[in-house]
Order: sequence, then C-alpha cells, then structure tokens
Amino acid sequence: MAYNLQSGDKLRPVDLARGHGLSTQAVRNYEEAGILPAADRTAHGYRTYTPLHARALDAFLALVPGHGHRTATSVMRAVNEGATAEAFRLIDESHAQLLDDRRTLEAVEGALRDLGRPGPAVTATATAAATAAATVTPASAGRFVGPLARELGIRPATLRKWERAGLVRPSRDPLTGYRVYGEADVRDAKLAHQLRRGGYPLARIAPVIEQVRSAGGLEPLEATLRDWRDRLSARGRALLAGAAELEAYLRAREGRE
Repeated sequence: MAYNLQSGDKLRPVDLARGHGLSTQAVRNYEEAGILPAADRTAHGYRTYTPLHARALDAFLALVPGHGHRTATSVMRAVNEGATAEAFRLIDESHAQLLDDRRTLEAVEGALRDLGRPGPAVTATATAAATAAATVTPASAGRFVGPLARELGIRPATLRKWERAGLVRPSRDPLTGYRVYGEADVRDAKLAHQLRRGGYPLARIAPVIEQVRSAGGLEPLEATLRDWRDRLSARGRALLAGAAELEAYLRAREGRE
C-alpha cells in the first residue's frame, strides 16, 4: 500500500487499517504480536504509526499466502527484533517444504502412472517414484496400527479417522481383534498421507483412493494432480511476492528508502 507521506509523518491506527483493508483492532493485534514495530504514543496514550509500519504490514500480508500466518508472524517478529538470520532460516524452511511437496507430487504421479500401466515394463525413474509413493514390500504387509502410524509419522488416531472416511480398510485379527493392515491397506495409507500433505481434505482423497483400488484408469485423477501442481506453482509465486515486500521493508528499516 503506497502512502504519500514523508518518513517522519504519522499515521493514526485507522489510517493504517483502512489502507490495508483491516480493522483497527487487527492492527493493534499485529503490533502486540510483534508483526509491527512498537508504535509511538501521544501525550494522551494514543498510538501513532509511520510509513515504516505500513511497510511492515505490506510485508506481513504478502508473506502470509506463501508461508502461512504462523511462519509469516515468526518472520516479522524476528526481523523486528533484529534477528534477521532467524527470519531467513524460516524463509528457507518454507522453500524447502515447497520443494519437498513438489517431490511428493512427482512421487504420487509416478506411482499412479505405474498403477495404470499394465505389465512389468516400467522405467527406472517411474519405479523410483512409485517406490517413494506407494510400493509396499511383502515384508511390510500385515502390520498393526502402531507400527504403520510410526512409519508414516502420524498418530494411530489419524489412521482410525482415515478408516472411518473409507481411505483404508484394515481387517481384524481373529484372535485379538486388532486392526491389521495388509499390503493394499499400506499402499492406500501412504497415498492418503501424501495427498493430505498436498492439502487435500479427506472427502476429496476418498475418490482418488477408490480409483486406485479399482485401477480403472487414471483420467479421473488428472484434474486432482493438475490442481495440486497449480497450487504449488501459486505458492512458489507467493513466496517470491513475499520476499519482494520483505526486502522493501528491510531496506526501509535500514534507511535506504
């Protein structure tokens, strides 16, 4: 948001709020959270802001789409505390997560291609991707909920939730009544886990899992994968936009603008 003000001019909370489409309470909350530098106070205790605060708010709002609210808050707090190295580390983590998510998508695509390809002829690349995404070795069949949850890095309760949603269909041990996840169940759990990481709700994952089970073709999955790719690209662009606004704020803090 551009302001026709000199660096020493003052902004009321309502000015800063209206300039960014926010409420004055939101502006105060952002200051208290460390997203904005501390405001000066008038003799009567009223907050006064400057164009630097507007730059900070620009940066924060630009960071949120790519990093999420929590990380964007942590980045701004670190910058305002002078801990820029910590801010850059948090930004690096978001970029690393995006790269990991891209690799996850590639693994899912490879696995689904392999599922839809008849016969044993698969390329080495597709085989490696399928292994990362959904291939289950014979030794991994027949495991209980605890070991499978640990392997996926989730809680057993999550697997039970997925079962209620129809994403996995474990059998029951006839003696103990415990859930037993066979080879296909482990495959479905791994694919569900990857799609959840891609941001998909359970209601949208269930048809994907069902399509994989039926192996009736991959065409119904193309829209899901295309949407996932588009959202990753949007996140990448959002990270760039956030970086540009943060750089502008850093320059303003250093007195270079």
